[in-house]
Amino acid sequence: MDWLETVRQAVAFIEAHLTQDITPADAARAVYLSPFYFSRGFAALSGYTVGEYIRRRRLYLAAMELVRTNARVLDVALAFGYDSPESFTKAFRRQFGATPAQVRRTGRIPHPFLPLTVTTHVQGGTDMNVKIEHKDSFRVAGISRRFQNETGYRDIPAWWDELNEKARTDPDIRALGQIAVCVDEGGREDFAYWVARPYTGGELPPGQAVLEIGPHTWAVFTCTGPLPGAMQTVNTQIFASWLPTNGQWELDESLTVENYLPGDMSAPDYKSEIWLPVKPRA
Repeated sequence: MDWLETVRQAVAFIEAHLTQDITPADAARAVYLSPFYFSRGFAALSGYTVGEYIRRRRLYLAAMELVRTNARVLDVALAFGYDSPESFTKAFRRQFGATPAQVRRTGRIPHPFLPLTVTTHVQGGTDMNVKIEHKDSFRVAGISRRFQNETGYRDIPAWWDELNEKARTDPDIRALGQIAVCVDEGGREDFAYWVARPYTGGELPPGQAVLEIGPHTWAVFTCTGPLPGAMQTVNTQIFASWLPTNGQWELDESLTVENYLPGDMSAPDYKSEIWLPVKPRA
């Protein structure tokens, strides 16, 4: 898989179907890519989630329609996926800072939102702190919650805050947090996120379960800095720089392991790791 070319093809699919009821998962399936990794990679390359990109492009095309034609606002709203002029106007004002009527009257569209051009962010590149390691299968025990591909970056830190608060009085929760695992299951719009610990056997506390992770070759990236920012920064660099430029490795399975090393997670020199399963590039 050529990562950049795959994303370019996904963008072309989105552009060709903007007036249809497409989802981020539809775009991922069009290029035979996991929605889990596609959502992460797209956001890293563009700065927008897939859903946000689709919404913004639709609204820009709708604005063009208002400027170039005499179509009713209601008809334009319906053509671009809005159920009413009110919902269309609200979204339109949020993006452009003006109403549809104002844009039509002036003939000018503030803040044009043009099709995405995908390029490589060379900074960082293959000089990132990464090593390739083979690991046998292992098991973790913990708790899991499902998160949307589109909003996981925002929502997962909030869950961590919730768990850290519970850990003050619950030793079973306090024992977790050494490892976290993201697992995509069958190309869904969401994924399972586990907060866990290494497991070698024994009785589990109520509400916990075991997850087995098979043998893989892993790209292990070291992150330096307080969490969650350090991990999110490195994750962005992986998709924007390392995957397009490393020349040897590509993603294998829709799975990510976050390894939290001992130390103060708020310290500027705190070390953590992101593990991605990889295989030799075809």
